[in-house]
Amino acid sequence: MFRTLRSRLLATYLVVVGLVLFLAGLGLILLLLRNPIADRQVYQRLELFAAVLRERADRGLGWAEPERLQTQLVRFGTPEARVLVLAPDGSPTIDNRPEMPSPPAEALTAPPVGQAPARGAYRDMAGRAWLTLSERWADGRVLWIATPRPTLRALLLLGDDLLTPLVQAAILALLLSTLLAWLISRWVARPLQRMVTAARAVADGDYRANLPLAGPREVQDLSTEFNQMVSKVQQSRQAQRDFVANVSHELKTPLTSIQGFAQAILDGTAGDAAAQRHAAGVIFDESQRLRRLVEDLLDLARLDAGQAALSFASLDMAVLVQAVVERMSVPAGEKGVHLEAQVRALPALVADGDRLAQVFTNLIDNAITHTPPGNSVRVTAVMQGEALLFSVEDSGPGIPPEEIGRIFERFYQVDRARRGGGGRGAGLGLAISREIVLAHGGTISAESTLGRGSRFTVRLPRARPGDSTAVRRIP
Repeated sequence: MFRTLRSRLLATYLVVVGLVLFLAGLGLILLLLRNPIADRQVYQRLELFAAVLRERADRGLGWAEPERLQTQLVRFGTPEARVLVLAPDGSPTIDNRPEMPSPPAEALTAPPVGQAPARGAYRDMAGRAWLTLSERWADGRVLWIATPRPTLRALLLLGDDLLTPLVQAAILALLLSTLLAWLISRWVARPLQRMVTAARAVADGDYRANLPLAGPREVQDLSTEFNQMVSKVQQSRQAQRDFVANVSHELKTPLTSIQGFAQAILDGTAGDAAAQRHAAGVIFDESQRLRRLVEDLLDLARLDAGQAALSFASLDMAVLVQAVVERMSVPAGEKGVHLEAQVRALPALVADGDRLAQVFTNLIDNAITHTPPGNSVRVTAVMQGEALLFSVEDSGPGIPPEEIGRIFERFYQVDRARRGGGGRGAGLGLAISREIVLAHGGTISAESTLGRGSRFTVRLPRARPGDSTAVRRIP
């Protein structure tokens, strides 16, 4: 019954309202018990009753008969009252309840003639509380009236004029609070129900769900986070689909070549030794391409899963950069590209040398690939503040502005016709380089001008006090 948030909110509101009404009622009862309002009402009735008796006595009308007296007592709401008339010498002349014990002498005192009736109270031997009223008539007699002090039940009866509207108001308040609690619980639960509906839609593959920013601030914040989560999930799913499509495409081309040339060897199409060597060479080259692709995919998988252990050590970055430049000068010379290097004295850097060499090699190789023969590639490594800046600048055709923001995406390749390069890579090198740089706490960026070339910059933080050689996993 109370499994839903709405029912729990409704029950909570009703419990709170009921508790408030209960405490208010209890407070009212305590107020009546502690407040002399009920006593005043009794005294007022006794005074009216005494005035009637005095008037009838002054006019010589009958009033002392037991039946007549009891009728008057009932009329004034004091049916249990005791009426005593004392002679001037103190002896009782009229007593409607002679069977009751005599009241204490101090309770029978009366004011002088002409003064207002005296109010009093006493407790009999049985412990019962009484309210008394006494007055002295002109003939010297004393009228003494006593009635039981109102109990809780009597208080409720005496306060009927007050309690009835209060009870009615309490019932009305309970009904209104129930309606209000239902509306509030519905108002609070409605955006959550929308989230449940949207979450189910997302689970079923519908990513068009977009929650409105309505309701309390906390609900709006939750809706914003939910919408962002859905957007990221959609991007992730799209990236997965693109990844599968790109991998399939990259695998299809070399596999087709391998299958075709292997078939040529098997069916004798490549009959002479030269043709067979050519077919075998193509098969070898394409298998190497497949191997590089698989290795790159494994690298990315390890980097994503945090399973790629980096061996951090204090490195002489000038030596590392010079070694990479010397190694890449051979393919640059074969293409007719001049490789320039400007490497100044650099401080030690705590990093994984092999991984950084992989990044630098990839950037220089890309620059050589996209630079036409006869042009140059410039490599720079300098310190800027507390960071090492490694940049590679080519003289190629450049990257279109609309594509510069996507070059670090996996399998993304700038239009080959516009960049003027071959298609050796699968579009994973820059993605891997970015993950390695991020694992070192650095950044990698690119800027390009069409017709003039591109520049890639790696920014790495220098060694800090306390850094030491260690093997760490990418977080």
